[in-house]
Amino acid sequence: MAYKKFRADQLFDGYMILDDQYVLITTEEGIVREIVPVHEAGEDVQEFRGILSPGFINCHCHLELSHMKSLIPEGTGLVDFVFNIVSQRHFPEEEILAAIEKAEDEMLANGIVAVGDICNNTLTLPQKTRGRIYYHNFIEASGFNPQIADQRFERSAGFFREYAKYYSIPVESNSIVPHAPYSVANKLWNKIIQFPGNHLLTIHNQETSGEDELFLDGSGDFLRLYEKLGLDISFFKPTGKSSLRSYLPNFLKNQSVILVHNVHTTEEDLLFAQKTDKKLTWCFCPNANRYITGQLPAIDLFMKHNCAIVLGTDSLASNHQLSILEEIKTIHNLFPSIPVNQLLGWATINGAKALQMEKLFGSFEKGKQPGVILCDNEFSASRRLL
Repeated sequence: MAYKKFRADQLFDGYMILDDQYVLITTEEGIVREIVPVHEAGEDVQEFRGILSPGFINCHCHLELSHMKSLIPEGTGLVDFVFNIVSQRHFPEEEILAAIEKAEDEMLANGIVAVGDICNNTLTLPQKTRGRIYYHNFIEASGFNPQIADQRFERSAGFFREYAKYYSIPVESNSIVPHAPYSVANKLWNKIIQFPGNHLLTIHNQETSGEDELFLDGSGDFLRLYEKLGLDISFFKPTGKSSLRSYLPNFLKNQSVILVHNVHTTEEDLLFAQKTDKKLTWCFCPNANRYITGQLPAIDLFMKHNCAIVLGTDSLASNHQLSILEEIKTIHNLFPSIPVNQLLGWATINGAKALQMEKLFGSFEKGKQPGVILCDNEFSASRRLL
C-alpha cells in the first residue's frame, strides 16, 4: 500500500503541538496510519514550512445565504440585519445555487472538512449531495406567535424529510432546531425538543443586548423588529430573567446543544448553565459579530469556566469569507495569551465532538480521515494538502 508522509515545523495532532521531529503518515486517500519519529519515517517524506493540522470544523454556517455576500452593510446592528435578511434574501434560484457552489469551493480551499449548517429551505441539497464536505443539517424552525406554531413546525419537518430522503449520509445528521429565543413560541419549542431523534441541536444565543432586555422586562430593540415585521406580541410575558436562563431549561437532558455567538452571555449565565448539567458547547463567530454589531464575546470568561468552545463562520451575508483560519486570526489578535494549540483544538477536535463526528474528523488518530491542512507560522494563510 502506498503512503503519504508529511513533516513540517510543527504538527498539531488535534490535542497537542509536536515539533519537527515527527512525521504524519496517511494512506493515499488520507486515512491516518500513524505519527512516528522522523528517524522511523523512511523515505519520500514531504517537508513544509508551517503547522500541519487536521481539517477545520465549521460549527455554524448559513450556506443558503451565500448569495447575499456584501448585500447588507456592516454595522447595522442585529435587528436591522435580521430584517434585511428576511426582506432581501429572495433571489432567482440559479443565482442562489451558483453562490452556494462557490461558497463551498471557498470552504474546501480554506481547509474546512465538516460543517454544522443552518437550513431554512432545501436549496443547499444539490451541492451537499456531491459529498465534498460532511454536513450536519440544522433545519431551523421559527415563529414567535403561538398561533402559527403548527404551521411553522410542519414546514420545517417537511424540509427535514427532504434532507433525510436525499442527503447521502444518515438521518442522524439532520436535526430540527430553534432559530433563537426571540423567534420561537413556547408551543413551537415543545414540538422541536420532542421531535424523534433530535439529539443534537443548536440555537443563536445572546447575540445582542436587546435579547436579554426582551426577556427581562419586555423592552429593547426587538420591539422595533416585531413592529417592522407587523407582529403583535401582546401575548408575550417577560420572564424577568436573562434570555439564556429563560429558555435553556427547555432542552432535554439527553440533547446536546451548540449555543452560537454568546456576545452578551454573562458570568451569571455561565454559572446557571453549568448547574443545569446539560451538554453544552459554545460557538464563537467573531468576524460575523464584528460585521453586524462590532461587539465580541468575552472569550476569556468562557475559558475561565472551562467551557467547551468551537468556532463558526456564520454566513457570507455577515462575513467577508468562510474561513475558520480567519476566525482563529481574529481571536489570536484580540486574545494573544490563548495558546495556539488551544485555538487549533477549538477548530478541530472540539468541533468534531460538538457535531458528533469525532470518529471521522478532528485529530490525526489511526483510522480517521480528517483532512490535512498547512497553516503558515503566522496564521496568515492556509492550504489543503489532502
